[in-house]
Amino acid sequence: MELQKIIGYNFNKIQNLEEALTHSSYINENKASPKQHNERLEYLGDAVLELVVSGYIFAEFPGMSEGDMTRLRAGVVCEPSLSACARKIGLGGFLRMGKGEVANGGRERDSVLSDAFEAVIGAIYLDGGYKAAQRFILAYLEDDIHSQKGLRWVADCKTHLQEQLQRDSQEPIEYRVIKEEGPEHEKIFTVELTHGGRFLGQGSGRNKKEAEQAAARFAIEENHLY
Repeated sequence: MELQKIIGYNFNKIQNLEEALTHSSYINENKASPKQHNERLEYLGDAVLELVVSGYIFAEFPGMSEGDMTRLRAGVVCEPSLSACARKIGLGGFLRMGKGEVANGGRERDSVLSDAFEAVIGAIYLDGGYKAAQRFILAYLEDDIHSQKGLRWVADCKTHLQEQLQRDSQEPIEYRVIKEEGPEHEKIFTVELTHGGRFLGQGSGRNKKEAEQAAARFAIEENHLY
């Protein structure tokens, strides 16, 4: 499979990778589909990801406090960061999805991509062990960890944005839901952010809070409000 060449890992059991690339919508639409979709591997991958990133931060920054380590990890192990990694390897194009999910833009949805990236981590861990998963994770996240080292705002973008904007203006900051899409159990919210009526950005997430944080992060980065 081409994806193995892209990520630099050859699976001993290709079924592990196939499961990681199978979205639940594919199972629902195909009676002859595999028994498992990627949610169990996503669960496993999430745990391995947290451990690898935590261990790396702990070893790489010996003088960093617990609070700063936690904030740094949260900024790296998050949907925008993981979906960006997924896009680097073109993961969306390899996913097996139901036709309805594809029609709704599932291959480019941040939540789907970040979940699939975690599922691939889980599959590599299951297939090749901790070291193999560690190599894969750090290949895509090591630079991000160092670039975000001094950005304490990443764990709470809304608070940081508010502090930056209110230095010069008391105009209200507003977050407004402009779109809801997807089935009830997998709904995606899109939020628009304005300050004093001026558009600053928008973001999406699996709930309103997540979407607001994504919109705030976009505004910080787009307007250089570090």
